[in-house]
Amino acid sequence: MRLTRRGVFVLVAAAVCYAAGELAGYPLFRALAGIALGAVLVAVAVARFRPKVEVGRTVHPDRIERGKPALASLTVRNVGTRRHGGFAAGDRIGTETHGVRVRPLAPGAEATYHYELPTAHRGRLEVGPLVLNRPDLFDLARGERTVGGTARLWVYPRRHAVRPAQAGHPRHHHDGPITDPPLRGSADLQVVRQYVVGDEVRLLHWKATARTGQLMVREYADPAQLRCTVLLDTRPAAMTPAVFEEAVEVAASVLFASASAGQHCRLITTTGTDTPVDSGLRVARTVLDELCLVTQDAADDAPLLAAPLAAGRRPGGVVLVLTGMEADLGPARRWRPDTVIRLGARQRGVSAGAGTIVAVDAADAAAQWNSLLAGTA
Repeated sequence: MRLTRRGVFVLVAAAVCYAAGELAGYPLFRALAGIALGAVLVAVAVARFRPKVEVGRTVHPDRIERGKPALASLTVRNVGTRRHGGFAAGDRIGTETHGVRVRPLAPGAEATYHYELPTAHRGRLEVGPLVLNRPDLFDLARGERTVGGTARLWVYPRRHAVRPAQAGHPRHHHDGPITDPPLRGSADLQVVRQYVVGDEVRLLHWKATARTGQLMVREYADPAQLRCTVLLDTRPAAMTPAVFEEAVEVAASVLFASASAGQHCRLITTTGTDTPVDSGLRVARTVLDELCLVTQDAADDAPLLAAPLAAGRRPGGVVLVLTGMEADLGPARRWRPDTVIRLGARQRGVSAGAGTIVAVDAADAAAQWNSLLAGTA
């Protein structure tokens, strides 16, 4: 509970009137001081009253593409034994607050309120808790209390219609891709792990089972599995914030399309964030969650590709680099990227070398990417 500015002013005025009444001997001033002090005390008593309510909140959908609508549903239930007369509340949305006027509720009754959530900016948005605010009639004091939990809204970068990455198939332990015919099956042992229900019995590793006392199975790598790796430049000097958002959209578009097409995908940033995922829509969400939170958090003088990664082997499949117009690839050249997309061009149709796309924005980059893949199909 706290006094408002008006409440503080009335309290100071009461003290001044009382002092003036005592010094000048005017009973009217003392009466006015008593009335003002009484109003403040009543306001404090009203503000301290807190209705007993329970709050439930849902966000639908909880993951949405930037710019598309998302709805929050707020349910307020009176769990007290008396009817309350309604109150003002505010539901927190990130750093902002959405005002809610809760109507009077009988004991056990509930009311549901709906409102749209802001989705103009990429990021993770915390919704809630609900802040109960009960001001008095003259707004001399306010009592605030938070109730209910929070919900999260993931605002994904906008995705464009793009073709999935195309690459040859790695042949076992040999370097370099092949294209025809694609391999089916493999004798490359990837890992020995504990048996889970549903594994094929023929894959049981008896030596490991005897050694550990638990059923162990062999898991093989599939050389016919296409792969796509996206290296995103997160150096502030490489791109302006607006251009960086376009680059994030391109990364989300390519990775989502490739994962949906059955490819294993991998997102790498300048700071060394490395997010590998399997194929499929379910695991594609992991990459989109990472792109929802990615920022330009690398140092301006940092290399595009972190040294530990640059020293390792080149990832299999397609390697795509997303950076700015003048950014230096540096150690990333060791990976021999298949395509480098440079964003931030001032006009469309800028000529570029083989394997390089120069684009104005994400839509332009997506169109050129589709044309490039259509020409190699």
